[in-house]
Amino acid sequence: MNKLKLRLQLEQFFLEDIGERDVSSDLIFGKSGVGEIVFISKANGVFCGEEVIRTGFQLLDPNAEIELMITDGEPVEVGQRLAVVKGQTSDLLKGERVVLNLVQRMSGIATKTQEAVAALNSSHTRICDTRKTTPGLRMLEKYAVRCGGGFNHRYGLYDAVMIKDNHISFAGSITKAVEDVRNQIGHMVKIEVETETREQVLEAVDNKVDCIMFDNRTPEEIKGLIKLVPAGIATEASGGISMETLPTYRHTGVDYISLGFLTHTVTALDISVKVNL
Repeated sequence: MNKLKLRLQLEQFFLEDIGERDVSSDLIFGKSGVGEIVFISKANGVFCGEEVIRTGFQLLDPNAEIELMITDGEPVEVGQRLAVVKGQTSDLLKGERVVLNLVQRMSGIATKTQEAVAALNSSHTRICDTRKTTPGLRMLEKYAVRCGGGFNHRYGLYDAVMIKDNHISFAGSITKAVEDVRNQIGHMVKIEVETETREQVLEAVDNKVDCIMFDNRTPEEIKGLIKLVPAGIATEASGGISMETLPTYRHTGVDYISLGFLTHTVTALDISVKVNL
């Protein structure tokens, strides 16, 4: 995780919530008073967000003392104490909601990812995320996927070529789209093509792309299509795969399975912040 980017993002998140001032905390406590708060898990899952806690509260109070009792990627249980923060009372109250929102969401993603990895239960196929992330939170959400045992797909439109169905339709063919890309990109940029038919798989193979995605194909269909792909070309399955159907893809032989639900429909892990008495 890029700590400089995290700091800049947290500044914006705090500005959105605090605005000019926290009229409740500032009027009650002003600049006086030191307190402690504790993060407590109210559900079982996987924790993610230690740097958010540390950076967030130290942004508001540089003298804040943060004790993390858990590290990212570790399992948590109901009632477990996760972190204690000591600092100016007003700053603790200003920061708790923003920090808690992020930690709960990141922990929820890490938990869901671990569940997906366990459901697939494959020593070969990797579980990946997609670009179906919350605008502004992609760095944090993709980091959470890694903490849950998953892997990251491309980060955005800028770091890999992914020729999808609409690209193919506009270009006229996979061959034309790949040719246009290859004439302009550097040798370090990989090319992936989304395929929906046997003919498209063969066309992608003929163009020697780096990765072929089987879009919305059943496990049985993938088992047949993957035989057309030579060694050296990676394969990916995506689309229409749920947590319930994930185990049926275990023996398809694909290298990657990308799952949008890891980030776009995740349930936040239930965590609370209380005064540490």
